[in-house]
Amino acid sequence: MHMKKSWIIIIVIVLVGFLTYSWIKGTYNSMVTLTESVDKQWADVENVYQRRADLIPNLVATVKGYASHEKETLEGVINARAKATNTTIDAGNLTADKIAAFQQAQDGLGSALSKLMVVVERYPDLKANQNFLELQAQLEGTENRITIERRKFNEAAQKYNTFIKLFPKNMLANMFGFEPKPYFESISGAETAPVVDF
Repeated sequence: MHMKKSWIIIIVIVLVGFLTYSWIKGTYNSMVTLTESVDKQWADVENVYQRRADLIPNLVATVKGYASHEKETLEGVINARAKATNTTIDAGNLTADKIAAFQQAQDGLGSALSKLMVVVERYPDLKANQNFLELQAQLEGTENRITIERRKFNEAAQKYNTFIKLFPKNMLANMFGFEPKPYFESISGAETAPVVDF
């Protein structure tokens, strides 16, 4: 009888240990999967911003052909592009401050593009140029993609943040060093998208 009781206790301990291990393993792996999802979405955000930056040299070259004496505006766009492409963040080290710095550099580029569009208004021949019209369509599409990818990033970050903050998962998140991810936040004036009207 005593031997039978010992076996029951051992089986219960092993079963509880196995269930605890399975829960910890499953929760940890879910946190890793959600982290990877946020990191992948951040890469998608950077990708669309890079696409916009890649369009700018062709845009500047096209405008320069019609408005070469607008040197200051063209240099402003080139400098803003350089700053925006030099501001990168490692997906594994996202912080609110780093995202704000990234966004500030990208907003500087958006502002420079807006100034360029004011210049373009003075050149009807440029506005009718086929190459320019194609660049306009690509840039407008890219601005829409930026909005979509930022939204998807925030959704992935929210899903991850919610998962690691729920009890009792939050204890494991703290134990394994899973930190909340920051969001893209609107800055003042962000409710109006950059004007890309050629």
